[in-house]
Amino acid sequence: MRTRALLRSSAALWTAPVWVGIVVFYFFHALHLTRPYAEVVEGPLWAPQQVHIALLYFYAFAYAITLGLATWDGGRLKRDRVWDLAPGRSRYRVAAVALAPSIVAGWLILLLPVVMRLVETRLVPTPASLLPLLMGMGIVCAYAIVGCALGHITPRLIAAPFSAVAAFYAIAKTSAYSDPVWPRHVSGQLDTSAAFGEYFSVPTVLVPFLFAAAPAAAVAAWWTGAGRRPWRVGAPVAALAVMAVCVHTASGWSVAEGPVTAGHAPARCTGSAPRVCMAEAGGAVEDLDAARREIATSLQRLKAAGVDVTPPATVADSLLYERDRPPSTRSTWWLPLTAEADRPDGDLTGLRYAVLLHSVSFPCAFPTTLRPDVSADWIVNHDAAVLWAAYEVDAEEPYLAWRRAEYGQIANGGAVLAKVRERAAKGRALPTAAQRAAWFEQEKAKACHLAPAPAPAPAPSAGGS
Repeated sequence: MRTRALLRSSAALWTAPVWVGIVVFYFFHALHLTRPYAEVVEGPLWAPQQVHIALLYFYAFAYAITLGLATWDGGRLKRDRVWDLAPGRSRYRVAAVALAPSIVAGWLILLLPVVMRLVETRLVPTPASLLPLLMGMGIVCAYAIVGCALGHITPRLIAAPFSAVAAFYAIAKTSAYSDPVWPRHVSGQLDTSAAFGEYFSVPTVLVPFLFAAAPAAAVAAWWTGAGRRPWRVGAPVAALAVMAVCVHTASGWSVAEGPVTAGHAPARCTGSAPRVCMAEAGGAVEDLDAARREIATSLQRLKAAGVDVTPPATVADSLLYERDRPPSTRSTWWLPLTAEADRPDGDLTGLRYAVLLHSVSFPCAFPTTLRPDVSADWIVNHDAAVLWAAYEVDAEEPYLAWRRAEYGQIANGGAVLAKVRERAAKGRALPTAAQRAAWFEQEKAKACHLAPAPAPAPAPSAGGS
């Protein structure tokens, strides 16, 4: 069949204004409903993240439209008695040609928002960033095969719209499942998000593709395997086995937490001791030198004041591991470099504050939360010492703001804050640097002396190892 005749006879062409219009409307309305254009392009921008965001509204729509169009075209083949003609070409080839417009329609529903989003954000995708798109395009083909068979065995006038609506709602509603969780991960509508620096792992996109492709392959085997009973019987059994494996695999994932791989965002580094590395795509890498100067200066000022701090070998941008970040160690600190350097006002107080929190350490542990039944006598000495160090790097305001919020859990929080500021002022008023450093160490020792003892570990239960 010639291309012009194929397009003219296919439902994909004369319904194109509807589904293209819906795609354009949803892209410019829904995708910018929570984040206006200015915020979207402001960053930080990461291609896999933007591809995923662009596709979120369109997975179910693409599958549903493809299923409905393929059902209609499959019914048209039956109406025209194509299968009763002499077999000059294989059934596979006839079906592939007839379904091509439906498949292209589904692909365009997925491709259009991705292309528009990448143009909007001026991002160049890598092959790995396009895995969700490739998964969706593969699932579109599976729905086209099922739709063609459905149109062959049912009245297309009823089956086409009904199957499209049923598929849309069945897929869209999987996001509401929490027990069991596997429908969220096998529906073809990715429930997992990609943070900055992350790629979707192969299982995350392969499981939903196989879950859709397995029954489609079984349908194709049944439909074209006339006279081959073992083939027609074995294909559904194999499909059920593949789907069961997919369900078992997805059942081990949490809600919105399919497998991802992190640490893929490129970084630019400068200096040594510490070597400071910032995400290239975060939008603030031009301020890398300024950020390193601020970090180095803060470390020098703390050390000159008497704080026993060892500069780390590397200071890395926490944006590089936006979630599941490795903990900071003595040799590597994770600081919010991009977040602080990208502030519109250019104020790097937050960066100095982060250096402070990583620099001041105590030889003991303190409660992480304030509770009425646990002594809080240590707070004044602890916070006075840290506040004294915060003044040395001009980071007292964010520290006081944080502690004020914490003091709200104490009945006499206002009096505690006043006492902390008074003790820190006394330490700063000492005449020599040596006296101030000695006062700082004394406050730390007093805080540790007043700190409550850690709760004893629970005794092992009877019969436990």
